[in-house]
Formats: sequence, structure tokens, C-alpha cells
Amino acid sequence: MTRYREQKRRFIAVIVALLIIAGGIVTNQDIWQVEVPRQSSGWVQNSPALEKLNQLEVKGRAPKTGYDREQFGGDWAMREGCDTRNIILYRDLTKAAVGDECKVVSGTLDDPYTGQTVTFARGAATSSEVQIDHVVALSDAWQKGAQQLTYERRVQLANDPLELLAVDGEANQQKSGSDAASWLPPNKAFRCQYVARQIAVKVKYHLWVTHAEYDVMRQVLSHCPNQSISH
Repeated sequence: MTRYREQKRRFIAVIVALLIIAGGIVTNQDIWQVEVPRQSSGWVQNSPALEKLNQLEVKGRAPKTGYDREQFGGDWAMREGCDTRNIILYRDLTKAAVGDECKVVSGTLDDPYTGQTVTFARGAATSSEVQIDHVVALSDAWQKGAQQLTYERRVQLANDPLELLAVDGEANQQKSGSDAASWLPPNKAFRCQYVARQIAVKVKYHLWVTHAEYDVMRQVLSHCPNQSISH
């Protein structure tokens, strides 16, 4: 029990530190009661998503030449001994249980992409049922401005809580490197939030959108004109 409490305290401390570093606000002084909602990014932008979409540059997709996951740091970044994957699992799963070495061993995901409930259990045959999605696919980011970012900035992008969601593994594989023009979550109730989050990431990292992507985003947001890109 003591080891479990130490691991839990470590996880919460890391997540709270991420929010503070990024400019987020932690309102509860009791670390054991800190709430870390799915949408927490620490990057506050209260403007309507549609307004921010209209500020993004619209142009063609650059060649994929030179793209490799290593351009964004390869493996997940480590913070205080906890890797980004497990930090996001802990943030997004309910009843997340933590084992040794800052690893989430079980929990339940209310999957935003499908609207289904997914049970997570760490194991060679089961871990992939819940995956961490880069909301803006890294290959898409590469072709829309990330090539011009420094390596350090690309690593930050790939590990930014704003950019990451724990999702159903099969849905994540279906999405692959697609942008909004090619793939939207099957769960229509989440599409406004999904598009708004992509816009938030692209604004933050000075990425652009294609004409087709812009049109789809605008259509989605027409159903939720007050959708904000704040966390």
C-alpha cells in the first residue's frame, strides 16, 4: 500500500507540475484531491474555435520527405521518472491503478472517439486496446509546418498534454495520419471538441491547414459556433 501511495503521489505531482509549467491553474490545495480533466492542457485560449480557425494559414500540404517519428523525439519523454504515455493514461482513465516504475496497470476509459467504454489492463496482448493519440497526427504536423520547428519544439509538440488523448486502439489505428478532411471520430458528439483541439494545437505550434481540412473544420464548427478552444 505504501508503494502504491508513493506512485500515486508521484503521478499527481508530475501532472500538476505540467499544468503549472504550461500556465494552468491548480485550485485544490490537497494533492490527493487534485482533478486532472481530460481537456486540461494548461494552455488557455478562450476565443471561439471558429475565430481561431480563420486565423490559421490555409495552403497545400508539403511533401512528407524526411518524416520520421525520430523527428519528434522517438520514444515518449520522461518527467520525474514517468513517461508521457503513462501520465496521459493516468489523466484520462478512471480508477487508474499504478504499479511499479510509474506504470498504469489498469483502469477504465470512456473513449471520446467511439463513445464506448474500454477496459484497460496492462499486458502484451491487451495494452494496445487503449492507445495515446496525437490529436494532430505527427505526420500531418510534419507536412504542415513542423518541419520548420526546431527539434526541441517538435519534441514538446509530441509530448504536449494538449496534443494527446487516450483513445480506443482500433479507432486510433483507423485514424492513422489523417487530418480532419480524411477522418473524424465516429462519436459525432465529440467532433466539435476534436476539431477545436486540433485548431488549438495548430495555433499553438504555428501549423497550417489545407483547403479541404479548413472546409471540414468549418462545417463541423457550424453546428457548435460557440465551441471554445480553451481547456
